[in-house]
Amino acid sequence: MPELILASTSPYRRALLERLGVPFHCVAPSVDEEAFKDAGMPPRALAARLARLKAESVAEAEPGAVVVGSDQLVAFEGRVFGKPGDADRAVEQLVTLAGRSHELITSVSVVHPWGAFDHTDVTTLWMRPLTRNEIERYVAADRPFDCAGSYKLEERGIVLFEKIASDDHSAITGLPLIALTTILRGLGFSTP
Repeated sequence: MPELILASTSPYRRALLERLGVPFHCVAPSVDEEAFKDAGMPPRALAARLARLKAESVAEAEPGAVVVGSDQLVAFEGRVFGKPGDADRAVEQLVTLAGRSHELITSVSVVHPWGAFDHTDVTTLWMRPLTRNEIERYVAADRPFDCAGSYKLEERGIVLFEKIASDDHSAITGLPLIALTTILRGLGFSTP
């Protein structure tokens, strides 16, 4: 069985992949995400491209391995929101999204010696109308600086939303496990 590698340093993606019970290890991908975010690509294409580039960057250094890359971003009215990085940007993203719907796009790419598989999951979320004070309190509590869209649904961020439509709830946290399980099973990995 080939070695399985997660092309990510994200603790969220690591925890998700651990749920499958398949041995793997993590390697940081070598991709300049910001360079692609300024290229004007549509959000779904951008997420898919970044997921593939992350997987390929690790696969080049790990011949024979099966490499999983993933990317996540928020699409809102033609704009792309990534990780805010700090409290001020997190508050601004949430002020923009409050009272409106947006898409959370999560792409996964599995690169292996015989080719590649790609999958994109799109979740639609409807955020409650929120005051700036409520948003600031939330950001101080969850500190979602490393999360696309500036929220953590697996923590207090759930209170920000009125409705969520998703085919795969694990995609919201950063890795669509339903599709990934199908891909890995097709490559011979034992799950469960």
